[in-house]
Amino acid sequence: MAEDLSINKGTREEQYQSLLPQISAIIEGEPDLIANLSNITAALKEQFNWWWVGFYLVKNDELVLGPFQGPVACTRIKKGRGVCGTAWLKATTLIVPDVQKFPGHIACSSVSKSEIVVPVIHNNVVVAVLDADSEHPDHFDATDQKYLEQLTGTIVFNAPSV
Repeated sequence: MAEDLSINKGTREEQYQSLLPQISAIIEGEPDLIANLSNITAALKEQFNWWWVGFYLVKNDELVLGPFQGPVACTRIKKGRGVCGTAWLKATTLIVPDVQKFPGHIACSSVSKSEIVVPVIHNNVVVAVLDADSEHPDHFDATDQKYLEQLTGTIVFNAPSV
């Protein structure tokens, strides 16, 4: 396991290319899902300094707050509600440049201006979503989508349900 992160200040793509192998080294060999999700959110927060980043886990047909970095957050989200619930329902990544313009946006924090939500898929089923919020409008793009989808594809869910 890596002890520290090496923070890269290059382009966004260079930052991901540096960070993802470090995250892989941190979670490699660790079977505990919560420990791994916690370290993933900490690494993303440290590298990108987003307003909020974390996971919501699918439990009993709703999203339940999991490991995160940032201010307190909404605890439960219904399928199809807000950006997270919609990404879960559609099983697709959503990039929202202006959260105020997203129909049904759930305002956990008025500071959040833009958001990306990436579903975590295991055995063709969404088992969680990775949610990142920025205090800046139009903050996330296709580069974030590419690398965050790559990252979520490496998360190992050992149990049939979370």
